Amino acid sequence: MADLPEIRSDADLRVPELRVPLRRRSIYLLPNLVTTAALFAGFYSVVQAMNARFEQAAVAIFVAMVLDGLDGRIARMTRTQSEFGADYDSLSDMVSFGAAPALVMYVWALKDLGNAGWIPAFVYCAAAAVRLARFNTNIEVVDKRFFQGLPSPAAAALVAGFIWVADDFGIDRVDWIRYIAFATTLFAGITMVVSIPFYSFKDFNLRKRVPFWVVPLIIGGITVVAANPPMILFLLFVAYSMSGYAMWIVKKTRQRRR
Repeated sequence: MADLPEIRSDADLRVPELRVPLRRRSIYLLPNLVTTAALFAGFYSVVQAMNARFEQAAVAIFVAMVLDGLDGRIARMTRTQSEFGADYDSLSDMVSFGAAPALVMYVWALKDLGNAGWIPAFVYCAAAAVRLARFNTNIEVVDKRFFQGLPSPAAAALVAGFIWVADDFGIDRVDWIRYIAFATTLFAGITMVVSIPFYSFKDFNLRKRVPFWVVPLIIGGITVVAANPPMILFLLFVAYSMSGYAMWIVKKTRQRRR
C-alpha cells in the first residue's frame, strides 16, 4: 500500500513570526531641558508657599513664565520642534500656570475665607486646564496675532504679581485683602476662558531692523522695571489683562456706529 501523504496540523502550516526590533523614540534635549526647568519653577513655587515664603513662590512663577517663553523659541531656532515637546510644554504649563498660582493664592489668603476660598482657586485651576486644551485644539485655525482669552502665563503673572506686591509692601492679610485676592483670582480664571482676543506679540520680529531710538527705549524700560519689579510687573499685567476687554469694547462700538 502506497504511503499516504502526511497530514499536517494547522500549527505546522503557520508562517513563522518575524520579530521586528522595536524602534526607540528619542527626544530633543535642549528645548525639553528648558521646559523641565519651567516645570521645576512651578513645583518650587508650591513648595515655597507651603513653607510660608510667598515672595519666593511668586518670583518662581515669573521665572517659569520666562522659561516657558524660551523653550518654544529655542525649539524653532534650532529646528527641534516635536509633538512630544508640545505636549510636554502643555503639561508643564498646567503645573506652573494652573495649579501653582491657584495653590499659592489659596495658601496665602483664600484659605482664611473658609469653604468660599475653594471657589476662586478651583475656578482658576479648571479654567487654566480648559484654556490650554482649547489652545492646543485651535492652534491651526486661529489668527496667530491674537490669543483667544488671556494666556495662562499672563493670568499666573497677574495672581503672583498681586501676592508679590502685597508681600513686598508688608500688607497684612486682613479681610479686604482677602476679598481682593478672591476677586483677582476669579477674574484671572474667567478671563482665560472668554473668547475675547488678546494681542499675542507673535508678529514681533527680533531680526527686523528698527530705528536707533528703540535701543534707548528698551534700556529705559528695563530701568523702570528694575526700580520696582513687583509693582511695575503687576501693573503691566493688569494693563494687559484689561487690554482685551478694551479692544472688544472699541470693536463693538465701531460696529454699532456703522
